[in-house]
Amino acid sequence: MQNEKTSLKELAGLFTRLGLTAFGGPAAHIAMMQKEVVEKRMWMDHQHFMDLIGATNLIPGPNSTEMAIHIGHERAGWRGLVVAGCCFIIPAVLITGCIAWLYRLYGQLPLVRPFIYGVKPAIIAIILSAVFPLAKKALKNIELGIIGVLALIASLSGMNEIAVMFGAGFVILFLYISRRKAADLKNDLPILFLNIPLLSQENVKIFWIFLKIGAILYGSGYVLFAFLDSELVTKGMLTRTQLVDAIAVGQFTPGPVFSSVTFIGWQMNGPSGAIFATIAVFLPSFVFVAMLNPLVPKMRKSRLFSAFLDGVNIASVAIILTVCISFSRETIMDWRTILIAVLSLIITFGFRKINTVFLIIGSAALGYVLLLL
Repeated sequence: MQNEKTSLKELAGLFTRLGLTAFGGPAAHIAMMQKEVVEKRMWMDHQHFMDLIGATNLIPGPNSTEMAIHIGHERAGWRGLVVAGCCFIIPAVLITGCIAWLYRLYGQLPLVRPFIYGVKPAIIAIILSAVFPLAKKALKNIELGIIGVLALIASLSGMNEIAVMFGAGFVILFLYISRRKAADLKNDLPILFLNIPLLSQENVKIFWIFLKIGAILYGSGYVLFAFLDSELVTKGMLTRTQLVDAIAVGQFTPGPVFSSVTFIGWQMNGPSGAIFATIAVFLPSFVFVAMLNPLVPKMRKSRLFSAFLDGVNIASVAIILTVCISFSRETIMDWRTILIAVLSLIITFGFRKINTVFLIIGSAALGYVLLLL
């Protein structure tokens, strides 16, 4: 593994490219990061990458964005944290901002369905290719395997993902404690010290609404939209049609799904509303990761926290598989999507050095061609 620091230029280049090409939601984004950071550049091993995923799942906010921030902090400290996070977010925000501007002018979204039709099956292959090595690393013993299966069943049955992860973590922690003597447990307790290191009334209101969302919201983009429905639509600040269109924008644009708030902020108060909403919803992620990142290695060194983290990690794999299964049900609809999915699986597992960007571009083009048949 590479221990030397990474230049800000290299971080900026990687996460700008990911911000422009990472389609398909957090699971797909993390899969692309894993391929770039672990397999291609060897900046960290699978275990540490898995630990970061587990830690990220325990805090509110957009998971893939927080993973980008974690990686930036690992490779270039505080400056890397800011550069990686901003470079991953900004492309999606700019694309969404342009769509929001056109939407406000013309009242409808551009026709992108034929291209997204082909991208979605390929995303399934990308997620599976990433989760396979992570699962091998997380599956350390039979107990973790059993916990992983139970976590997958619980997740598929609709149980809250945070409850699943904390539950798995505490079960493994309980099993570990039950086998240790009291004297040994005293030595296991870690000492964790951390040094943490235009304003209109309408924009201030927008800022506080989205700051609250970014600070307390767990879960996927769909949870975000449910929260926005109760916070904005029911209070008359946004129409349900605008919210539905915001969901569509989040689905067919690359980068974090939370960039949909740029679209929503624009509809609420124009460009300034978009800026305030975007800054507010992503700001807590930078703060949370800055506080959490230095703790992750200390958690792994502590036997108690390491046991807990093992449980969280195996549950994280189960949740990623749940996302993949749910996504497959929605995506694999006919012989065309089956064909694209099979070809994508063959490419991702058989030719692992091929950049996922080419896979996405190729699957988009193939989907467009197949729909013409």
